[in-house]
Amino acid sequence: MREQAGAGSELDHLLNHYTTILRAERGLANNTLDAYRRDLAKFKCYCAKKSLQGPTDLTNHTVLGFLQFLREQGLSSASVARCMAAIRGFCRFLTMEKGLPDVLAQIPRSPKQWLKLPKTLTETEITNLLELSPGESPEEVRDAAMVELLYATGLRVSELISVDLSQVNLEVGYVLATGKRDKQRVVPMGEIARKKIELYCQEARSVLLKHNNSSALFVTRRGQPMTRQSFWNILRARAVRAGIVKRIFPHMLRHSFATHLLDHGADLRAVQMMLGHADIATTQIYTHVEQRRLKDVHTKHFPRTQRRRSSGKA
Repeated sequence: MREQAGAGSELDHLLNHYTTILRAERGLANNTLDAYRRDLAKFKCYCAKKSLQGPTDLTNHTVLGFLQFLREQGLSSASVARCMAAIRGFCRFLTMEKGLPDVLAQIPRSPKQWLKLPKTLTETEITNLLELSPGESPEEVRDAAMVELLYATGLRVSELISVDLSQVNLEVGYVLATGKRDKQRVVPMGEIARKKIELYCQEARSVLLKHNNSSALFVTRRGQPMTRQSFWNILRARAVRAGIVKRIFPHMLRHSFATHLLDHGADLRAVQMMLGHADIATTQIYTHVEQRRLKDVHTKHFPRTQRRRSSGKA
């Protein structure tokens, strides 16, 4: 038992060292780091159950067994793939640090994921959401500006709440977004969003701040930057007021932004740049959304399809 405890302590040290390297060298976001930690913690528990004495005992059979364990837990292919990516990186780290042979080469590839189309709002739903009757309170002015900017730019919610005043140019009409790994991109915001941000800055922001100082664009009554959870609640409340019955979340506006742009003839590369995707393959998922919509339209309106339906009913 002492030997196993020692091995556990060594593994803990290596895991902590590895996550520190991820933060320092790869610049991963906190949410991503937390996911990696959770996945690596699952692997550590699995190794403990198998009574492994230390990192030198890791083999391809260990990893294969862990993969089967994840599948038996009923995890989605996306969750399994992410977990295996974390293990792959950790084993690569062990190979470099400990000189472990052949372990990385024998790790199975991540399982193929099914194509999962992003959930979007229709243009009518977006219009209803953005054109709610404007309230007079500072919070109402702020909330309207935040939702408008989120849809107009396709920002991630983490990017939205992190925007500073210095990153917004209302004269030209763009926002400087800071995305994953601190990569920055310039995104146009459009005239309607520009006017709502301008109204918020002129009439609401100073009221919310009172005597506090903040570099954040969007602030609360306490003079603090807006949080993810607070904005999530704001968006849900506004969706209810807009009569949207489907479950809504902030990333849905990002999906809608990309889908609607492509719907109206935007260039895929331009959408990729505005979204901040490193790989255009990530952006191409939205072309599948459009293809699905066209198929639905074809099925609904094509005469031959309608005849078959009529025949079936007869």
